[in-house]
Amino acid sequence: MKDKWKKFFVNFELYIGAAFLAVTTVLVIVNVFTRYFLSFTYNWSEEIAVGAFVWVIFLGFANAYKTKGLIGVEVLTNLVPDKHQPLVLMLTSGVVTVLSGGMLYLSYLYFRNSTKITAALEVSYKYIYIAIVISFALITIYSVYFFIQSIRKVFLKKDVSLEIGNPEDQGVDD
Repeated sequence: MKDKWKKFFVNFELYIGAAFLAVTTVLVIVNVFTRYFLSFTYNWSEEIAVGAFVWVIFLGFANAYKTKGLIGVEVLTNLVPDKHQPLVLMLTSGVVTVLSGGMLYLSYLYFRNSTKITAALEVSYKYIYIAIVISFALITIYSVYFFIQSIRKVFLKKDVSLEIGNPEDQGVDD
């Protein structure tokens, strides 16, 4: 049971994102069916589907960074010899920490100052915008972790893992 909770914690963005993707898929299929076969649509379903899809995208973005699935960062790291990769990872993690921290701050301001509401349901867009804040908060946390681990590896010559969880737990193959 402990392993299941650990696996859930390591992959929580994927599980939550999968739930939002399921909601998006079901709503789009129902809306297409009702539009073409029953000649009506639910006005509110598009708003929920788009909001859920925003959650999928931003949670997937955070998980992609955590599992080193962002091509730009990985290509840069893989361009240098193996012995210099921790240094490059330290530099890229530092840059990502600064950028994601800045985006976290800006997205929080955007979220906090939002007064926009959806047309059909008249629900605040804050429920959608909070996904952006959470995503950049997670990326900032992960990049700080990678930065600290790479500092330990570069300067203290400690053999530390530069992964969060085991790659098998993340659904990533070595």
